[in-house]
Amino acid sequence: MNDRTANEGYVIELRNVSRQFGTQQVLRDVSFGVRRGETLVVIGESGCGKSVTMKMIMNLLQPSQGDVLWNDRSIADRSPRELHRDRLRIGYLFQGAALFDSLSVYENVAFGLKQNTRLKTEEIDQIVVERLREVGLSESISQKKPAQLSGGMKKRVGLARALAMTPEVMLYDEPTTGLDPVMTDVINELILQTRASRPVTSIVVTHDMSTVKKVADRIIMLYPLARLNATEDQIVFEGTAEEAFQSDLPRVHQFVHGEAGDRIRELAEAS
Repeated sequence: MNDRTANEGYVIELRNVSRQFGTQQVLRDVSFGVRRGETLVVIGESGCGKSVTMKMIMNLLQPSQGDVLWNDRSIADRSPRELHRDRLRIGYLFQGAALFDSLSVYENVAFGLKQNTRLKTEEIDQIVVERLREVGLSESISQKKPAQLSGGMKKRVGLARALAMTPEVMLYDEPTTGLDPVMTDVINELILQTRASRPVTSIVVTHDMSTVKKVADRIIMLYPLARLNATEDQIVFEGTAEEAFQSDLPRVHQFVHGEAGDRIRELAEAS
Protein backbone atom coordinates (compact mmCIF):
# COMPACT_ATOMS: atom_id res chain seq x y z
CA MET A 1 0.00 0.00 0.00
CA ASN A 2 1.12 3.55 -0.78
CA ASP A 3 2.97 5.29 2.11
CA ARG A 4 0.38 8.06 2.05
CA THR A 5 -2.09 5.69 3.74
CA ALA A 6 0.24 4.68 6.58
CA ASN A 7 -1.28 7.16 9.06
CA GLU A 8 -4.54 6.32 10.81
CA GLY A 9 -7.20 8.80 11.85
CA TYR A 10 -8.04 10.52 8.56
CA VAL A 11 -11.47 12.11 8.25
CA ILE A 12 -11.45 11.37 4.50
CA GLU A 13 -9.16 8.84 2.87
CA LEU A 14 -8.65 7.32 -0.57
CA ARG A 15 -6.80 4.02 -0.66
CA ASN A 16 -5.44 2.90 -4.02
CA VAL A 17 -8.45 4.29 -5.86
CA SER A 18 -8.88 3.90 -9.61
CA ARG A 19 -11.79 5.03 -11.74
CA GLN A 20 -12.55 4.50 -15.40
CA PHE A 21 -15.45 5.24 -17.69
CA GLY A 22 -15.68 2.52 -20.30
CA THR A 23 -12.15 2.15 -21.64
CA GLN A 24 -11.01 5.57 -20.44
CA GLN A 25 -9.15 5.53 -17.13
CA VAL A 26 -9.24 8.82 -15.25
CA LEU A 27 -7.68 7.86 -11.90
CA ARG A 28 -5.08 5.17 -11.24
CA ASP A 29 -4.09 3.88 -7.81
CA VAL A 30 -4.56 7.24 -6.07
CA SER A 31 -4.06 7.35 -2.28
CA PHE A 32 -4.25 10.30 0.11
CA GLY A 33 -5.88 11.30 3.38
CA VAL A 34 -7.25 14.49 4.92
CA ARG A 35 -6.81 15.17 8.63
CA ARG A 36 -9.43 16.72 10.87
CA GLY A 37 -9.52 20.51 10.59
CA GLU A 38 -7.16 20.53 7.59
CA THR A 39 -7.75 22.33 4.29
CA LEU A 40 -6.43 20.18 1.47
CA VAL A 41 -6.29 21.77 -1.99
CA VAL A 42 -6.26 19.50 -5.04
CA ILE A 43 -4.76 21.06 -8.16
CA GLY A 44 -3.99 19.88 -11.67
CA GLU A 45 -4.91 20.64 -15.24
CA SER A 46 -8.28 19.80 -16.80
CA GLY A 47 -8.86 16.09 -17.30
CA CYS A 48 -6.64 14.87 -14.46
CA GLY A 49 -9.57 13.59 -12.37
CA LYS A 50 -10.03 16.30 -9.73
CA SER A 51 -13.82 16.55 -9.94
CA VAL A 52 -14.17 12.77 -10.28
CA THR A 53 -12.19 12.46 -7.04
CA MET A 54 -14.57 14.85 -5.29
CA LYS A 55 -17.62 12.94 -6.51
CA MET A 56 -16.17 9.68 -5.22
CA ILE A 57 -15.47 11.28 -1.84
CA MET A 58 -19.15 12.30 -1.75
CA ASN A 59 -20.21 8.82 -2.97
CA LEU A 60 -21.82 10.30 -6.07
CA LEU A 61 -19.49 7.95 -7.98
CA GLN A 62 -17.95 4.68 -6.84
CA PRO A 63 -14.34 3.61 -7.46
CA SER A 64 -13.66 1.02 -10.15
CA GLN A 65 -11.01 -0.26 -7.74
CA GLY A 66 -9.82 0.74 -4.28
CA ASP A 67 -11.59 2.18 -1.28
CA VAL A 68 -12.94 5.52 -0.03
CA LEU A 69 -13.18 5.88 3.75
CA TRP A 70 -15.00 8.30 6.02
CA ASN A 71 -13.57 8.40 9.55
CA ASP A 72 -11.52 5.22 9.02
CA ARG A 73 -14.50 3.21 7.78
CA SER A 74 -15.10 2.23 4.17
CA ILE A 75 -18.09 3.74 2.41
CA ALA A 76 -18.69 0.29 0.92
CA ASP A 77 -19.25 -1.15 4.42
CA ARG A 78 -22.11 1.21 5.24
CA SER A 79 -25.79 0.38 4.88
CA PRO A 80 -27.95 2.70 2.74
CA ARG A 81 -29.31 4.25 5.94
CA GLU A 82 -25.82 4.86 7.30
CA LEU A 83 -24.70 6.31 3.97
CA HIS A 84 -27.58 8.78 3.95
CA ARG A 85 -26.91 9.79 7.56
CA ASP A 86 -23.16 10.22 7.11
CA ARG A 87 -23.44 12.02 3.76
CA LEU A 88 -25.46 14.73 5.51
CA ARG A 89 -22.28 15.55 7.44
CA ILE A 90 -20.58 16.59 4.20
CA GLY A 91 -21.31 19.92 2.53
CA TYR A 92 -20.69 20.27 -1.21
CA LEU A 93 -20.26 23.53 -3.11
CA PHE A 94 -20.66 22.44 -6.72
CA GLN A 95 -18.65 23.95 -9.56
CA GLY A 96 -21.60 25.92 -10.93
CA ALA A 97 -23.32 26.28 -7.52
CA ALA A 98 -26.02 23.85 -8.82
CA LEU A 99 -28.92 25.84 -7.42
CA PHE A 100 -32.46 24.69 -8.18
CA ASP A 101 -33.57 27.17 -10.86
CA SER A 102 -37.27 26.88 -10.04
CA LEU A 103 -36.77 27.56 -6.33
CA SER A 104 -36.13 30.87 -4.59
CA VAL A 105 -32.92 31.62 -2.69
CA TYR A 106 -34.76 30.87 0.55
CA GLU A 107 -36.05 27.53 -0.76
CA ASN A 108 -32.58 26.57 -2.01
CA VAL A 109 -30.90 27.26 1.32
CA ALA A 110 -33.72 25.62 3.29
CA PHE A 111 -33.94 22.57 1.01
CA GLY A 112 -31.70 20.21 3.01
CA LEU A 113 -33.22 21.29 6.31
CA LYS A 114 -36.75 20.63 5.10
CA GLN A 115 -35.84 17.27 3.57
CA ASN A 116 -33.69 15.90 6.38
CA THR A 117 -34.70 17.48 9.69
CA ARG A 118 -37.80 17.96 11.80
CA LEU A 119 -37.09 21.59 12.56
CA LYS A 120 -40.00 23.99 12.83
CA THR A 121 -40.54 26.55 10.08
CA GLU A 122 -39.42 29.43 12.29
CA GLU A 123 -36.22 27.56 13.15
CA ILE A 124 -35.49 26.96 9.47
CA ASP A 125 -36.21 30.63 8.74
CA GLN A 126 -33.64 31.66 11.34
CA ILE A 127 -30.98 29.31 9.99
CA VAL A 128 -31.52 30.53 6.41
CA VAL A 129 -31.14 34.17 7.45
CA GLU A 130 -28.03 33.38 9.52
CA ARG A 131 -26.36 31.44 6.72
CA LEU A 132 -27.11 34.11 4.14
CA ARG A 133 -25.60 36.74 6.44
CA GLU A 134 -22.61 34.48 7.02
CA VAL A 135 -21.82 34.56 3.30
CA GLY A 136 -22.43 38.29 3.01
CA LEU A 137 -25.98 38.27 1.63
CA SER A 138 -29.00 40.03 3.06
CA GLU A 139 -32.40 38.55 3.78
CA SER A 140 -33.82 40.81 1.05
CA ILE A 141 -32.64 38.45 -1.71
CA SER A 142 -34.36 35.41 -0.20
CA GLN A 143 -37.30 35.50 -2.65
CA LYS A 144 -35.16 36.00 -5.75
CA LYS A 145 -34.64 33.16 -8.22
CA PRO A 146 -31.14 32.04 -9.25
CA ALA A 147 -31.57 33.65 -12.69
CA GLN A 148 -31.73 37.03 -10.95
CA LEU A 149 -28.36 36.56 -9.24
CA SER A 150 -24.81 37.28 -10.36
CA GLY A 151 -22.27 34.47 -10.56
CA GLY A 152 -20.71 35.45 -7.27
CA MET A 153 -24.07 35.60 -5.52
CA LYS A 154 -24.97 32.13 -6.81
CA LYS A 155 -21.73 30.76 -5.39
CA ARG A 156 -22.48 32.35 -2.03
CA VAL A 157 -26.04 31.01 -1.97
CA GLY A 158 -24.62 27.57 -2.81
CA LEU A 159 -22.23 27.90 0.12
CA ALA A 160 -25.03 29.04 2.43
CA ARG A 161 -27.05 25.97 1.40
CA ALA A 162 -24.12 23.66 2.14
CA LEU A 163 -23.49 25.29 5.52
CA ALA A 164 -27.14 25.14 6.55
CA MET A 165 -26.73 21.47 7.51
CA THR A 166 -23.72 22.29 9.77
CA PRO A 167 -21.33 19.94 7.94
CA GLU A 168 -18.22 18.39 9.45
CA VAL A 169 -16.55 18.30 6.02
CA MET A 170 -16.80 20.89 3.22
CA LEU A 171 -16.02 20.05 -0.39
CA TYR A 172 -15.42 22.97 -2.78
CA ASP A 173 -15.35 22.08 -6.49
CA GLU A 174 -13.77 24.98 -8.43
CA PRO A 175 -15.35 27.57 -6.09
CA THR A 176 -13.98 30.62 -7.95
CA THR A 177 -14.44 29.55 -11.59
CA GLY A 178 -15.93 32.35 -13.69
CA LEU A 179 -15.55 35.02 -11.02
CA ASP A 180 -13.67 38.30 -11.24
CA PRO A 181 -10.59 38.81 -9.01
CA VAL A 182 -12.48 40.70 -6.31
CA MET A 183 -15.27 38.13 -6.04
CA THR A 184 -12.64 35.36 -6.15
CA ASP A 185 -11.06 36.88 -3.07
CA VAL A 186 -14.48 37.13 -1.41
CA ILE A 187 -15.00 33.38 -1.89
CA ASN A 188 -11.48 32.66 -0.63
CA GLU A 189 -12.18 34.73 2.48
CA LEU A 190 -15.44 32.88 3.03
CA ILE A 191 -13.60 29.55 2.89
CA LEU A 192 -11.23 30.85 5.57
CA GLN A 193 -14.09 32.25 7.66
CA THR A 194 -15.97 28.96 7.44
CA ARG A 195 -12.94 27.09 8.78
CA ALA A 196 -12.37 29.69 11.52
CA SER A 197 -15.97 29.74 12.74
CA ARG A 198 -16.56 25.97 12.99
CA PRO A 199 -14.52 22.74 13.28
CA VAL A 200 -14.67 21.84 9.60
CA THR A 201 -12.37 19.79 7.42
CA SER A 202 -12.12 21.14 3.86
CA ILE A 203 -11.15 19.84 0.44
CA VAL A 204 -10.85 22.39 -2.36
CA VAL A 205 -10.45 21.57 -6.05
CA THR A 206 -9.14 24.55 -8.01
CA HIS A 207 -7.05 25.89 -10.88
CA ASP A 208 -6.83 29.28 -9.16
CA MET A 209 -3.43 29.96 -7.64
CA SER A 210 -4.76 32.82 -5.50
CA THR A 211 -7.03 30.26 -3.80
CA VAL A 212 -4.07 27.89 -3.36
CA LYS A 213 -1.97 30.59 -1.72
CA LYS A 214 -4.74 31.82 0.53
CA VAL A 215 -6.52 28.74 1.86
CA ALA A 216 -4.27 25.66 1.52
CA ASP A 217 -2.73 23.90 4.48
CA ARG A 218 -1.52 21.20 2.10
CA ILE A 219 -1.62 20.60 -1.65
CA ILE A 220 -1.68 17.55 -3.85
CA MET A 221 -1.29 17.83 -7.60
CA LEU A 222 -2.81 15.25 -9.94
CA TYR A 223 -1.54 14.73 -13.48
CA PRO A 224 -3.46 13.41 -16.51
CA LEU A 225 -2.86 9.70 -17.02
CA ALA A 226 -2.52 10.19 -20.78
CA ARG A 227 0.73 12.06 -20.14
CA LEU A 228 2.19 9.62 -17.60
CA ASN A 229 3.85 6.29 -18.17
CA ALA A 230 2.50 3.14 -16.50
CA THR A 231 4.92 3.30 -13.55
CA GLU A 232 4.45 6.97 -12.59
CA ASP A 233 2.37 8.04 -9.60
CA GLN A 234 -0.60 10.18 -10.62
CA ILE A 235 0.02 12.42 -7.60
CA VAL A 236 3.08 14.30 -8.84
CA PHE A 237 3.35 16.65 -5.85
CA GLU A 238 2.32 16.76 -2.19
CA GLY A 239 3.33 19.56 0.17
CA THR A 240 2.63 23.13 1.23
CA ALA A 241 1.80 26.05 -1.07
CA GLU A 242 5.22 27.53 -0.41
CA GLU A 243 6.90 24.26 -1.41
CA ALA A 244 4.79 24.08 -4.57
CA PHE A 245 5.75 27.57 -5.70
CA GLN A 246 9.41 26.88 -4.99
CA SER A 247 9.39 23.45 -6.63
CA ASP A 248 11.91 22.76 -9.39
CA LEU A 249 9.84 19.83 -10.71
CA PRO A 250 8.97 20.94 -14.26
CA ARG A 251 5.35 19.74 -14.14
CA VAL A 252 4.69 21.49 -10.84
CA HIS A 253 6.61 24.66 -11.65
CA GLN A 254 4.89 25.10 -15.01
CA PHE A 255 1.42 24.62 -13.55
CA VAL A 256 1.64 26.83 -10.47
CA HIS A 257 3.41 29.63 -12.36
CA GLY A 258 1.16 29.39 -15.40
CA GLU A 259 4.00 28.73 -17.83
CA ALA A 260 3.40 26.90 -21.10
CA GLY A 261 6.73 25.08 -20.92
CA ASP A 262 6.63 21.96 -23.09
CA ARG A 263 2.85 22.04 -23.49
CA ILE A 264 2.91 24.02 -26.75
CA ARG A 265 5.15 21.40 -28.30
CA GLU A 266 3.02 18.56 -26.90
CA LEU A 267 -0.18 20.14 -28.23
CA ALA A 268 1.39 20.66 -31.63
CA GLU A 269 2.47 17.02 -31.77
CA ALA A 270 -0.98 15.85 -30.69
CA SER A 271 -2.66 17.83 -33.46
